[in-house]
Formats: sequence, structure tokens, C-alpha cells
Amino acid sequence: MSEKFEKLEPTVVPELNEILGKPFKVLDDGFVRVVDYMGSDESIVQAARVSYGKGTKKVRQDRGLIRYLMRHRHTTPMEMCEIKFHIRVPMDCWRQWIRHRTANVNEYSTRYSLAIDSAQATLPGEWRVQSTSNRQGSDGFAADINGQSFTDDETKLHNLSREVYNKRIEAGIAREQARKDLPLSTYTEAYWKIDLHNLLHFLALRMDVHAQKEIRDYSTIIGHEIVKKWVPLTWEAFEDYRLNSFNLTGLELEIVQLINQNSHEAAIKSADSNGWLEKRENGEYKMNLERIEFEEKLTKMKLQIPWGN
Repeated sequence: MSEKFEKLEPTVVPELNEILGKPFKVLDDGFVRVVDYMGSDESIVQAARVSYGKGTKKVRQDRGLIRYLMRHRHTTPMEMCEIKFHIRVPMDCWRQWIRHRTANVNEYSTRYSLAIDSAQATLPGEWRVQSTSNRQGSDGFAADINGQSFTDDETKLHNLSREVYNKRIEAGIAREQARKDLPLSTYTEAYWKIDLHNLLHFLALRMDVHAQKEIRDYSTIIGHEIVKKWVPLTWEAFEDYRLNSFNLTGLELEIVQLINQNSHEAAIKSADSNGWLEKRENGEYKMNLERIEFEEKLTKMKLQIPWGN
């Protein structure tokens, strides 16, 4: 071959190397830590430019390109970066985690090894109430209940399930069967390897205020304590264009324009024609998730809700 190629060195991100292998505590006995990684902000820029040579661009230009990629959702260059985590997580939280099928996973096996002797415990003040607007979510901590009684019941259940499990194991029952009555709060561990594009998609969903608090706790640690150190330019753009922003549908944009024109009656008519303002017999609006989410957007923009709350 007649071509001459520059000598390449492995990607090194000093800020990430400093925390390599360090466990970040999550919940009462969970953790997340970085095991390995490949790529950096520079790798994303290099992939986007294809023929980009090291040292031919400035950081300011790299930042501008990464922001352009994030703004226009050109995600392929971000697939050039990968990261591998070691996590300990309760099984019910892991069920949500593993739904993201864009990663490589190897989980601790309770068929081969004894189940981890740890289950997530809930403090008396940590019990949450069911959300009235989100069927699958919670809405703050329960103030008017005896949280201690729920925690005591939880402790008894955890102890009993572990006692039953240990009794089966000691009697020689197969691990794959002995485990079947362990609670979903039992911790499991896994190695989870994922590229940056799919990791950011995971974080956008699981750091959202509507995500379950437990997986949100893990995601927040991964985002702020790890990804931000690994690819700071990409993280900055991600926060700006994904985490701290929102989209407007065509209908929502129309209503915002009417609000800005002080045409509140027209805005109400537009919302009503879309079925947002149907009322119950008592005069209250029926639950409409699309309308509620738009009202949240109006509140963030400090715009008046034309039809009231």
C-alpha cells in the first residue's frame, strides 16, 4: 500500500479514567460503575467528518459540530463510542432496564450461583402514592399513611422469603427452582455494554420526571457522574437539546401562536375541536393526557392556559 497513515493511540479520557471501576452507590444497596469504554467527543467528530485529522480543528468547532449533530438528530457518529457498566439493581427495576434491547448484557445467574442476599428496602417516609394522571406512575410521597407499618411488613416478607429460599438450598433443591419465590426487590447484577447513541436514548427516557424513581436514580448517576465526564461536549448538547427542551406538535404550535396573539377564544376552540376539553357532569375536564402534557409545556414557557386548570 502506498498510503501513509498516522500513528493511532488508544482513546484516553483522563476524567473518566479517574472513576474507572469506582462504584457509585444507588438506592440502599445498589451501585453502578464503569468497567471499560471506547471513544470520546473527538471520536464523534472524527466519524462525522470522516477524513478529519487530529489537530486540524479547534474545540470550538468540535463543539459546534456536536451540537449540530444533536440538534438535527444525526446519531450515527455517536455509535462510535461505547461504554460498559457493572450494575447492581433490584429485579423490578431491572425489568424496565432490560427493555432497552440495544445493549449487550450478561446478567448474574441464580441458576448457577446463589441469589444475592440483598433486597431493596423502603424507609417509612419513602412510600409513594399512585398518580391520578399517569396510570403507571407515582405522584409524591404518601403523607397520610403509617409508613412504618408498610416497612415492617416489607422486612418480614424479605426475611421470610430468604428463609424459605435458604431452607430449600440447604435441602438440596435445585437453585433454578429454589429461587422462584424471591421478591422482585431482590438485587441482581449485570454487565451492560451500550453505544453512546442508545445510552443517550435510555437516559432521555429514564431521567424524565415521569420515569419510575428507582430507575431515575440510576440514570441520574450514569448521566451526571459518568457520561458528563466521558463526553462533556456531547453531554452539554444533550442537556440543551434533549433533557431541557421539548417538542411542540402542529396543534400545540397553533395554540401557542393563538395565545401570543391574545386569541384565547380561538385557542380554546382549537383545543376543544381536538377533544381536549370534554367535561364531566360536575363541570370538570375529563382526564386527557395529551392536554395535560401540553399544559405542562405552557407552564414551562410561562404562558397562560386559555381554558384554565
